Amino acid sequence: MFYKFEKELKEAVVVCRPNRFVMEIIVNGKKVKAHCPVTGRIGNFDFKNTPCLISTSDNKNRKTKFTVEAISPNKPEAKRKHWIGINQGKTNAYVEYFLQNGYFAKMIKNGNRVVREKKLGNSRIDFKVDDNFIEVKTFLEMVPYGQREILKNRNNSVTLDRLIKHFTDLSLHVKKNNGKAIVLLCYVYNAKPFIPPVGGQRTEIGKTVRQAIKKGVENWQVNLKITPRGVYFREYFKLNLF
Repeated sequence: MFYKFEKELKEAVVVCRPNRFVMEIIVNGKKVKAHCPVTGRIGNFDFKNTPCLISTSDNKNRKTKFTVEAISPNKPEAKRKHWIGINQGKTNAYVEYFLQNGYFAKMIKNGNRVVREKKLGNSRIDFKVDDNFIEVKTFLEMVPYGQREILKNRNNSVTLDRLIKHFTDLSLHVKKNNGKAIVLLCYVYNAKPFIPPVGGQRTEIGKTVRQAIKKGVENWQVNLKITPRGVYFREYFKLNLF
């Protein structure tokens, strides 16, 4: 069982990323523009001659019918490629599918009532499953490049403020209710267990996470696998941060 795409993804090659919304790609021998679903940095990729998987849309109102769904650190001529899913907007759809089909039984019991975008305190949390709240995060600052994992510490104050707010509200839920509060790191590739960057304990977000953990907020990681046909479930495990 896997999350099946309506249309199979096609393989192409990224030429460059002229701005944060656009990638220029070669598909069927032609150079065209494709939508980049990530506004921030993706590891340290420069995207020159980077293999990619693209989806197509029939929506005539779009500026381009292509969206880059995944990239690979392998060379274009490689027969077997390792794909890294980069469409952060699709991550929750993947997680929802696997929640509904019982793939997270060790993390939460039951899971029959999966509701998207539920208000909790001053936040909107991605999922409420029975009495449990789950916030999904997909970090793309750290992706495999060659044999290394690259982490770029370019903090976005808006993103960090939102993350702090989520951890704070999840902490209050654990204190007041019997349900779990979970932050789920989701990677659409075979990622190593997440380790906070050096100095993370001393930052504001680091302090917030430590306080949330003490109050009972759980941190988990799930690794998925993207192929032209769809997204498969690899593994998930609990994280022991700090």
